[in-house]
Amino acid sequence: MNLKSSLFDKGNDSESRIFFDEQKASQKIAIELVSLLPVRVVNRPVVFVCIGTDRSTGDSLGPLIGTLLEEKEIAPFHVYGTLEDPIHAVNLEEKMKEIEAKHLNPIIIGIDACLGRLKSVGAIQVGEGPVKPGAGVKKELPDVGELHITGIVNVSGFMEFFVLQNTRLNLVLKMAKVIANGIYEASTTYHPKNNWSNLKLEWDQEQIR
Repeated sequence: MNLKSSLFDKGNDSESRIFFDEQKASQKIAIELVSLLPVRVVNRPVVFVCIGTDRSTGDSLGPLIGTLLEEKEIAPFHVYGTLEDPIHAVNLEEKMKEIEAKHLNPIIIGIDACLGRLKSVGAIQVGEGPVKPGAGVKKELPDVGELHITGIVNVSGFMEFFVLQNTRLNLVLKMAKVIANGIYEASTTYHPKNNWSNLKLEWDQEQIR
């Protein structure tokens, strides 16, 4: 679970906030996500790391999203962290090493639940920078990702672990579906402009000039 700056309602220029029950929320997430990804990437795979555990309803947002994404065709994206094989505080460092060994120089997008103000519950945040797993329950864990998607699942400020345990699964599931659909829509529209042949053509044209 990621605490981030959701405690405060100060604007973040590098982050968009979309409520799960907004009209076309999934499409808005897809648009924001694609706008953050490089348009000329050739050899950097896009990897979603869904953090959390099914042992806590509030903290199950990440693995729920991972499981929903496993049921979809999201190439060229990759996803890790599901209900069956979750990525959580105990195995996070090991899993990140495995991911970085499997994918060369990946663009990692961290996905996690977080707590915030009452009026922000239900908001989905998409932006630059990593997620900070464990911050909400005072655990020291490595930051994850160049980009992040976080969902504010409950209210922060007091007994965060207890609050996560007592978060309504109905809300978490609805948010997970919206986020997973947004990532799926992004996968259908994200097509980096260049491939190796285009790069060679551009290089040849530069030499002619």
